[in-house]
Amino acid sequence: MSANLIPLCDPDMSQAELDAVLEVLQSANITSGDTVEAFEEAFARYLGRKYAVATSSGTMGLMLVLDAYGLGPGAEVITSPHSFREIAHAISLRGAFPIFADIDYWSGCMQPAKAENKLSDKTRALLVSNVNGHPAAWTEFRELADKYKLILIEDSSEAIGSTYKNSLVGTFGDCSVFDFSQPGPLVCGQGGMVVTDDIDVYMALRRYRNHRLDERSSVVVGRAPAYNGTMSNLSAALGLVQLQRLELILERRKRTEFWYFDYVKSFEGIKDPYIGPDVTEVHWFLYIVHLGTRFSRSSRDGIIEDLIKEEIEAAAYSVPMHLQPHYFDLGYRKKDFLVTEKVADRAVALPFHAHLTEDQIAFIVGSMKDASINIGAGAEITL
Repeated sequence: MSANLIPLCDPDMSQAELDAVLEVLQSANITSGDTVEAFEEAFARYLGRKYAVATSSGTMGLMLVLDAYGLGPGAEVITSPHSFREIAHAISLRGAFPIFADIDYWSGCMQPAKAENKLSDKTRALLVSNVNGHPAAWTEFRELADKYKLILIEDSSEAIGSTYKNSLVGTFGDCSVFDFSQPGPLVCGQGGMVVTDDIDVYMALRRYRNHRLDERSSVVVGRAPAYNGTMSNLSAALGLVQLQRLELILERRKRTEFWYFDYVKSFEGIKDPYIGPDVTEVHWFLYIVHLGTRFSRSSRDGIIEDLIKEEIEAAAYSVPMHLQPHYFDLGYRKKDFLVTEKVADRAVALPFHAHLTEDQIAFIVGSMKDASINIGAGAEITL
């Protein structure tokens, strides 16, 4: 990596994180134990949930949730094809069938009415994501889940700190899943967390995650083979301090967001980032610019290539899941979800972290404007 590269993400670390990791490194147990449990307790307390289970990733967290509810072959789970994290891969990994439903054009989140249209007698759960930090329509999704007696699973892997009707994301699902890998604001190398208020689900999550030495002969626990999908004490030490500093980290990212907004709005056609009517706080996962309709997918890719030549790391948000080969083999095809494809073809993720300076953001936005002119599409960019 060039020393001049402006990376897409850059974790916000302090001496406190270094000290916490060093303490674990100098201890007798770096694998898993008390530090993981301390992180779980602190995370449950942060959200006001009863239980938290630390995992090796958000995808592993969702796999545990599906196992805890007995969702496998023969079950259908309705979810969105539009995501950067793509933890929804867990549905297929567990042998259940992902039924995709299209998104709302403005928020990028799955639309409740479109999800309802996909229900069948095989539907067992809804997996609803807070896409790029924007909370989904949780009132409508809870009503839908209750009406049809479905399990409501919340994917908050891109939205920690955001609120809907003044409640934090992670408090709306029967189970809610987080991921702590980059580019999110809270990172611990690699790891995830599942929260729930159901004691039976909590116990099942722990059984499927791993078996302690003293549990391996248990008739009850031993009936569920475990993934060994837990988090290490090293990751937990990092995550625990990041959680304690989360408010400061999010505040610093807000400064970056403000600078972006200030520079981007000077372009013709730019609209403010969309925030839904019931959404009370958004902490963006990435800074996404939505190109106007006269941009094509190839022109979007051309802009990203030009930014990379200027040593600015940028990426597409997203590659719709239904267009990926695995889901093509399941029967999905292009034009199945027109809103998702329209949004995904024109969305560019720009570097977004607390270490960016105002001068760098001016350079990034100026380079993007130049790139849009180079590909012959002018400077207009719209949300």
